[in-house]
Amino acid sequence: MEPGEGIGDALRRELLEELGIYVEAHEPLIRVPHRYPDRTVLLDVRRVIRYRGTPSAREGQPMRWLRPDELRPEVFPAADRPVISALRLPDRYLITGSDPTNVPMFIRRLEAALAGGVRLVQLRAPELETADFRGLARAVAGVCRRYRARLVLNRSPQEVEGFDGVGLHLDSARLMAIQARPAAEAVLVGASCHSAGELEKAAELGLDYALLSPVMPTASHPQAQPLGWPQFAELVEAAVLPVYALGGMQAKDIEVAKRHGAQGIAAIRGLWPADRS
Repeated sequence: MEPGEGIGDALRRELLEELGIYVEAHEPLIRVPHRYPDRTVLLDVRRVIRYRGTPSAREGQPMRWLRPDELRPEVFPAADRPVISALRLPDRYLITGSDPTNVPMFIRRLEAALAGGVRLVQLRAPELETADFRGLARAVAGVCRRYRARLVLNRSPQEVEGFDGVGLHLDSARLMAIQARPAAEAVLVGASCHSAGELEKAAELGLDYALLSPVMPTASHPQAQPLGWPQFAELVEAAVLPVYALGGMQAKDIEVAKRHGAQGIAAIRGLWPADRS
């Protein structure tokens, strides 16, 4: 950004200068503060929704189109890696609800959510024993594959070994108890966070995303003090990974969540369809 220049003006100027395109519409994606040995930068990343013109390398730079899942984080500067994670993640994150013991009903509700556009699912079923959880996880993974949705399992790393193409979600206690990322870079790993310290730990471990809660009052945790949007935005401002807003969220809250720095919203009740059988 030049002195006195706004975000939108800088974005339009830079892309016109470098690619020869005219930006018509854009939205926030992620803000990444990053410390290099000699300076600190803030990457204010925008997703371009609409533009005019044909992109070309106006400054002689190499250029080619890649899908987000084709990007190799290891060949990018460190500050760009959270941006790649944000590009790969959707703005709706479903946490499964009740009743996991009624598997046919549970799968029907999951399929309804996926048919409605959900593409990231956390299987959460703390009431199930390990063997029952693994059985349900296999069924859920099959459904998610049909819809090309990503699945993470909310369980200890040891309990979910052997699930290919499935990610891992850590609750805050597991997050704070570990000292290294619990899975390979290719495996999607996230964590539940409630404070600046937990967000910092998730970033130090190189996790791919975090859930920050509770933003609003929730029926499941009525005793918890909600953050509210101003405090949520303050915590996300210092985070260096994509963060979903969790707690009292509905699909209608996606845009306000993005305006406060979120990747999008995470929800159980707000995204888990009623069983209509």
